[in-house]
Amino acid sequence: MPATIKKIGPREIEAESFRMIEEELGPHDFDSETFAVVQRVIHATGDFSFAENLRFSGDAIIRGIEALRQGKHILTDVNMVATGISKPLFKQWGNRVICSIGDEEVAQKAQAAGTTRAEMAIEQGMENDIGIIAIGNAPTALLQVLKMHSTMGSKQESTAGPAPFPLVIGVPVGFVNAAESKTLLHESQLPFITSLGRKGGSPVAAAIVNTLVRLAAQ
Repeated sequence: MPATIKKIGPREIEAESFRMIEEELGPHDFDSETFAVVQRVIHATGDFSFAENLRFSGDAIIRGIEALRQGKHILTDVNMVATGISKPLFKQWGNRVICSIGDEEVAQKAQAAGTTRAEMAIEQGMENDIGIIAIGNAPTALLQVLKMHSTMGSKQESTAGPAPFPLVIGVPVGFVNAAESKTLLHESQLPFITSLGRKGGSPVAAAIVNTLVRLAAQ
């Protein structure tokens, strides 16, 4: 049977795609903001299994929205995530997307420390005013985030409580430590959005951030 091509204008393609996703997904228990994230991830990947494997801490979406509206920056593990984030709406808040994995200084420090560039880029990037960490590729970067949070928590034991930590969008894809690092994130006390199992990737991380940006602009 030959394929039937829809006649549709370029401005209507996204809306029609979202309509088709909602129709095919059918009844669900997501609230409107969570569904917006799930829908855009499915749109970015063509994979409906994300409706089953995405996980959210209770305060994840509101934390992300507040961070954006406060002008806090977004730290990514790789350039593919940074490139996929839509930036025009940032003008009203002054946010920046930070990714230093390609910097020579990061490479040199990583080699000297015996770590990956992704780990070092995350460690150095946290020195900025970060509100969202978006990891789509490197499990080592997510493990570094978890390590930094654990270290921060131990330093705050004698105070009234831990310092606020950025929202962690941890969706690295792959086989070596990808699923395991996301399980650790899911079991942590961090504000998080993650995808259990091996699936994930830079398009997923960027899609989640883009949804938060749109929600913050509403």
